[in-house]
Amino acid sequence: MKELALHGMRYLGLTLLLALAGQALAAEVNWPRMTESADGVPIAYEVHGSGEPTLVFIHGWSCDGRYWRGQVPYFSQQHRVVTIDLAGHGHSGQEREDFTMPAFGEDVKAVLEELDVEQALLIGHSMGGTVAVEAARLMPERVIGIVGVDTFHNVAEEITEAQIDEMLGPIQQDFVPATRHFVASMFVEETDASLRDWIVQDMAAAPPQVATSAMQDMFTRHVEGEAAQHFEELTVPVVAINADLWPTDVEANRQLLPEFDAVIVEGSDHFLHMARPAAFNRELDRVIGTPP
Repeated sequence: MKELALHGMRYLGLTLLLALAGQALAAEVNWPRMTESADGVPIAYEVHGSGEPTLVFIHGWSCDGRYWRGQVPYFSQQHRVVTIDLAGHGHSGQEREDFTMPAFGEDVKAVLEELDVEQALLIGHSMGGTVAVEAARLMPERVIGIVGVDTFHNVAEEITEAQIDEMLGPIQQDFVPATRHFVASMFVEETDASLRDWIVQDMAAAPPQVATSAMQDMFTRHVEGEAAQHFEELTVPVVAINADLWPTDVEANRQLLPEFDAVIVEGSDHFLHMARPAAFNRELDRVIGTPP
C-alpha cells in the first residue's frame, strides 16, 4: 500500500510538472492571428512587443512575414511590431481574383484596424514599399511615415509594355525556373550562400497565379503613371534604406516628394535586411529615432 501511495504521489507530481510546463510553453508561443480584408480574404499577422509607434513590416513580392525574422526580436524590445502575410502569401487566403497593390493596401488596413493602431510606421520591402504607399493613402490618420527597404529607386521611372512583357513573359511561361533565375540576380557574391539558396527556392515555391498577378499590377502602375501620382500625393515622410546593388535617384524622387530621403547600405543586396540584419537594424533604428 505504501509503495502504491508513493507511486501515486510521483504520478501526480509528474502530471503537475507537465501541466505547469505546458502552461509556460503556451504562454511563450505567439500564434499568428487572423482577420479579414475588405473583400473577405483571411489575412494572417503576428504581433510582438509593445510601445509606440507601432512598426508594421510589409514583405515583398512572393515573400511573407518570415522574411522579417532578423528585425522582430530587435525592434519588439521597444515597439509593438506587426508582421503581415499579404493575401496569397504565407498563411493568408488566396481567394482573390486579382492581386493588386490597392488590394494589398486593404490587407494592411484591416490588420491595423483590428489592432486599433493609432500611430503606425510602415516598413515595406521591395513591392512592400508600393503596398505601404497604398495603405498610407487609405489611413492618413493612422500612418505617420513610410520606410522603404530597397525600393523607391526611381518612383517616376517609366516602364513600357514591351519591358513588362520581357520581364513577365518567362515567369508566366515557366514559373519555377524563371523565378529562380530572376531572384538569383538580386544578390551579391558576399551574401551567405545558404540564405541566398533558401530565398531563391522559397520564392520559386510561391503560388504562380498570385505572383504573376501582383507583378503585372505593380509594373503596370509605372506605365500608367499611377505609382508616381500616388507617391506625390503622400502627406507623410518617406525614407528608403537601400542597397547599392541598383542606383537610387534621390533627386528624381524629391521632384515628387521634397521630403524624401535615402540611406544607402554599401556592399549589400536586395535582401539587405536579411543578409546584413545588424547593419540594417542600426539604420532603421536611426531613422525611427530621428524626427522627420
